[in-house]
Amino acid sequence: MESTLKEQPASETQVDIRPPSSLWRDAWIRLSKNKMALMGLWFLILLILFALSAPIIASRTYAYDKQDLSMTSAPPSGRHWLGTDVLGRDLAIRILYGAQVSLAVGLAATIVAITIGVLYGSIAGFIGGKLDSMMMRFVDIMYSLPFTIFVILLMVFYGRKFVNLFLAIGAVEWLTMARVVRGQMLSLKRQEFVEAAFALGLRRRRIILRHIIPNMLGIIIIYATLSVPSIMLLEAFLSFLGLGIQPPMCSLGVLIEEGARNMEESPWMLVFPAAVFSLTLFSLNFLGDGLRDALDPRASKD
Repeated sequence: MESTLKEQPASETQVDIRPPSSLWRDAWIRLSKNKMALMGLWFLILLILFALSAPIIASRTYAYDKQDLSMTSAPPSGRHWLGTDVLGRDLAIRILYGAQVSLAVGLAATIVAITIGVLYGSIAGFIGGKLDSMMMRFVDIMYSLPFTIFVILLMVFYGRKFVNLFLAIGAVEWLTMARVVRGQMLSLKRQEFVEAAFALGLRRRRIILRHIIPNMLGIIIIYATLSVPSIMLLEAFLSFLGLGIQPPMCSLGVLIEEGARNMEESPWMLVFPAAVFSLTLFSLNFLGDGLRDALDPRASKD
């Protein structure tokens, strides 16, 4: 009997022990298989790096507000790679600054919208009852109002400043997040770990902030990624109407508006900013779809 055990190959007695894998590691593995999402991620990283380095590049080339009336509406050349605008300002530098401003508005307004939406939806879903019904009816009323007109009124009333722009946009973009978080809260608050926290005598505030909201990070990250392009579109629309970023500052929306007014004489003024803006929106949407599949294995095609 002992001889038969000794004669068995070692490969049959070894146990295949794999290192433990976390949710975020599995999500990254699934995301790395999505080529479109990775392309969008790398494009956004490069765009952010170029946008952040805009002041350094401008210090060695041209300032974003430097006018050269002898080079007005100049086509792309070795001196100005993407041409100039109607005031002789370098279009490449202005696109970098415009991308910086547009991304800043999109990210800042998304943070404002997520903060309001998460807190509002968490309170409504966790407490429930009449308070939940009243809070959701307020959300329904806000949904019935035209968002763009509401933002325009806020900008006109409080002034067309950079800070007021993302505060005004974020103040109307939190409604969907509140509904999503409320639905997740209604599901999570019935879980056993929440009942155990109640049994231990923890306060409601700590249960919401330390136990429930961290379990909703996946859906919050997905919503944030998909909200940035919609907020950037709204900012571009407001800038197109003259209610967004004020000169001499610029955003991609301002550059597109300027290019649209001069596209017959200087088509490059519209083509290059519109191309950067379109690629940014595509990248954010591809990345958002990839994160949705990566953080929710049930939605993944794999």
